[in-house]
Amino acid sequence: MNAIIRPDWDIRDAILEMGGTDAYKCYQCGKCMAVCPWTHVESVVFPVYRTPQSVKFGAIMSSEDTADIEREVDEIYRCVACESCTTWCPHGVSMPDIMRGIRRILVEFGSYPSELSESVSRVHSSGNPFGEPRERRGAWAEEAEIPSFEPEMDYLYSPCCVPAYDPRAAKVANATAEVLRKAGVSFGVLGDREACCGEAIRRAGAEEVFQEVAAANVNAFSDAGVRKAVVTSPHCFRTFDREYPELGADFEAVHQSQLFARLIEQGQLTPAKELGKKVVYHDPCALGRGSGIYDEPRQVLRSIPGLELVEIPNYSREYSLCCGGGGGGVWLERPKGERLSDIRLGQAVATGAEVLAVACPYCLQMFEDSAKTMDLDIEVKDVAELLAESL
Repeated sequence: MNAIIRPDWDIRDAILEMGGTDAYKCYQCGKCMAVCPWTHVESVVFPVYRTPQSVKFGAIMSSEDTADIEREVDEIYRCVACESCTTWCPHGVSMPDIMRGIRRILVEFGSYPSELSESVSRVHSSGNPFGEPRERRGAWAEEAEIPSFEPEMDYLYSPCCVPAYDPRAAKVANATAEVLRKAGVSFGVLGDREACCGEAIRRAGAEEVFQEVAAANVNAFSDAGVRKAVVTSPHCFRTFDREYPELGADFEAVHQSQLFARLIEQGQLTPAKELGKKVVYHDPCALGRGSGIYDEPRQVLRSIPGLELVEIPNYSREYSLCCGGGGGGVWLERPKGERLSDIRLGQAVATGAEVLAVACPYCLQMFEDSAKTMDLDIEVKDVAELLAESL
């Protein structure tokens, strides 16, 4: 016998106040479920279209049964905020905003995955999700002899927490620095004066911590005299560009693929070395659907001599399949058979490409992990690494 679920209008109203008002725009056509990346995982049934209805009718988180609550939490945190649903919704419903409103309630009650809770705590205490010493944030830049940012410089370079602390991703930051130097662009870093942008923890529902770390970054950028910032992560880019202005930020953010394309077009960069590789490009969700940047990374890759650029049939550009790292997913351990990165990597390998090019640290991390566990013979490299190799 099914348990009786009584509407909880207080929770409904709280979710609406916390950003979930788009629930009322949904008329349950089900198109979001058709484009959701989880439809590619046969073992998972994720009826995402039901979520707005559950919010509207006060039927979310209203059960008193422990098993029901655990199932609901798992379902709510399955969303990877890839925005496929938003891109193709006839009414423009922002499912990530609805999910964020729900997650804020769960965070307040402490009813969210422990992996996310621990990452939020580390961001709050150490300024990064790894719990590494804050003073080590700029260590990679010191080794690469990158100076501290000064107001007269062209750009602040903000590499994201992953390149700042992860040795593999640090190679991307070094490649970016090499490209900017060869183009004659002056830049510097803030080191430990900067912390995590907070995008992932906000998507996870930890709004209070986001507000705290974001406000500290806004003040640090202002105090340093930052007018323009170039970033490696599309998650940082979108947060700096769209969300930091809410907190008084007054600087221009640009993703490095945009800047690279501009520098090549203006003749400040001229790729000359033959690469001789077949390359397929993966559109990161936050850069493509989230920010509308599709052409610039491809322009950079096409400028490299000897590089043959191919596309993944049916799942390219706005149809790109998520790596699974967004919405806090980069911190969650999915069981084998439920990893979106495995599916996406399989699509890339099917093109016959030797290299999978990415433009996001999360994608780099997720795909390299999949390549190892699946024992696939394909390199995963950031666009910046490929460009640096050709200069």
